[in-house]
Amino acid sequence: MRASLGVLGLALGSVSALLGIVVLAWGLRRNDPRFLRLGRRYAFVLLGAAALSVFAMEWALITHDFSIRYVAENNARATPLLFTITGLWAALEGSILLWGLVLGGYLAWMAHRFRNRATDPMVAWAMIVGFVVALFFFALMLGPANPFQTLANPPADGRGPNPLLQNHPLMAFHPPMLYLGYVGMTVPFAFAIAALVTGRLGEGWLAETRRATLVAWGFLTVGIILGAWWSYEVLGWGGYWAWDPVENASLLPWLTATAFIHSVIVQERRGMLRVWNLSLVVATFCLTILGTFITRSGVIDSVHSFTESPIGGWLLGFLAVVTIGSVLLIAWRGDRLRAPGRIDSPVSRESAFLVNNLLFAALAVVVLLGTVYPLLAEALQDRRVSVGEPYFDRMTTPIGIALLFLMAAAPALPWRATSGEVLRRRLLVPAWLGVAVMVVAAVAGIRDLWVLVTFGLAAFAVGGIVRQFALGLRAQRATGTSWWAAPWRTVRGGPRLYGGLVVHLGVVAIAVALAASANLSTKTETRLEVGQSTEVRGYSFTYVRRDVVMTEQKRSVKAQIRIEQGDRDLGTYAPAVSIFPGGMSGIGTPSVRTGILRDIYLTLISAPTDRDRVTIGIAINPMVVWLWIGGALMALGTALALVPKSRRIVGPASPTPRAGSAPPATDTTDAVATMSP
Repeated sequence: MRASLGVLGLALGSVSALLGIVVLAWGLRRNDPRFLRLGRRYAFVLLGAAALSVFAMEWALITHDFSIRYVAENNARATPLLFTITGLWAALEGSILLWGLVLGGYLAWMAHRFRNRATDPMVAWAMIVGFVVALFFFALMLGPANPFQTLANPPADGRGPNPLLQNHPLMAFHPPMLYLGYVGMTVPFAFAIAALVTGRLGEGWLAETRRATLVAWGFLTVGIILGAWWSYEVLGWGGYWAWDPVENASLLPWLTATAFIHSVIVQERRGMLRVWNLSLVVATFCLTILGTFITRSGVIDSVHSFTESPIGGWLLGFLAVVTIGSVLLIAWRGDRLRAPGRIDSPVSRESAFLVNNLLFAALAVVVLLGTVYPLLAEALQDRRVSVGEPYFDRMTTPIGIALLFLMAAAPALPWRATSGEVLRRRLLVPAWLGVAVMVVAAVAGIRDLWVLVTFGLAAFAVGGIVRQFALGLRAQRATGTSWWAAPWRTVRGGPRLYGGLVVHLGVVAIAVALAASANLSTKTETRLEVGQSTEVRGYSFTYVRRDVVMTEQKRSVKAQIRIEQGDRDLGTYAPAVSIFPGGMSGIGTPSVRTGILRDIYLTLISAPTDRDRVTIGIAINPMVVWLWIGGALMALGTALALVPKSRRIVGPASPTPRAGSAPPATDTTDAVATMSP
């Protein structure tokens, strides 16, 4: 019954997507508003169909219906309820099912958001594009990635999820956040294609998709940060980012989407970079499909990816159609994409945005080459090639440093052109702050050049961000607005300004954490007997005892390690190795003492023996917690940028700039147009 219910939902979703395409296309051809209004309603049917299939799968997982192959391979009676529920996205077929649900939600949002413009051809074409994407994924689920295949002889118990996917609660949040970000990029892509088809290539389609793009970008940001946290807390190798191809698959669309969010400001204010913005939107969507291929086709061996599957060719074919079709549309509209504005000076905000875009694009190309080259080498030359961390670190670090500098300096640049006096007035104090921090760091014993430069640029950026906040507060006082009157909604600049500043604070925190933890960590291994201690960087580690914990889910062997610093007892921590039913080897679980300045990271290199002898790994990782704090700040800033701006603008009115024009280069206007989402 559950399998039949799930297949019914998939079939209903496919039919609703197909009918949506046909009805909307007919309405456009006949210019009939009745069909255009009717067509959008199929989005709600599609969402309901996807929800029905997800309900059927969750019902089967919770009730342990092992007659369904997916349940038998990814669930067991001993699996805790949380990981039984998250089993929906623990393997290939279920993850595609979650993709269909999220896409149905975004399409329903589009249909509701533009319900009063259902007869607008641009909205109709955007809905058609969304339905085409949905039809492809529902066809996958009805064909090679069917999650409701049944077994003729169901087993008495299932194999259970991959042990790595039931070893930490973050698995309940990390994949859904990534999917909300990945799939959400369909919305700006749909409107970009609609703008190309209809020939409405001005700034209108940007306004339609701004909030959806920010929402998807925010979810993708949180998903990446949670993935790094999961890697840090679960895999036990002491790091959070290994440049794994699947990690890179999530980073690539984030890079191009970030470039688009910045670049769109130039098009809104100056009417420039139209081809660039369309290309960034198309590239972002194509990279989400490429990431789906890398993760779900089985072409790579990774702890993050799924096993070999038959959908790789389908995904590559769809990617080829999307890429070629988009390029042809952009070429077709090339004459109408010429920008009315132009860059007047190399030292201006629009120049800074352009350089910012080029750096993000260069970073994306570097990561893409390092990710795809081994796959191409194996496919074309039948040889395995490994592109490891040294390549990525060597190639991405200078670009990252340049982006950090640009983030610090660009908001101080006015539009069109500037003067040396303006730059001195706006950048002198932040620059001296950066120099002072570099000097203090050097005196404190930091000798790594990249770390010193990162710390200095981070302080430089913070100085600029504080300046922007101060300008906003000054504008608030000038208008007589009280502090409790939500100044981020009433002064010029509004939520986008303050949200962008908070996002940039998060980026600064992450940059500092990356530089410190990657270059200043201490790692060692030691073998201890019960009661024996070792010293590492002023900390004492004592092996107290061996514990064995048995549950229905797993058998865990733990080593109790007491940590002391001088006379201070910092507590007892228990790195473990767990054996899951059906598992071929033990799964390590690190134990982490998190601090504001440093983490103490303990792992078991070898499990405690009966003679109470253990080998432990000890890592002192500085400032890792600021990765998670920075991620939280970026999420907060994104949410703040989405707050609707008050319609009443306090203070003197200013004219809306026309395309190709720019506001006067005052400090107040500068605060409004900061380089932010």
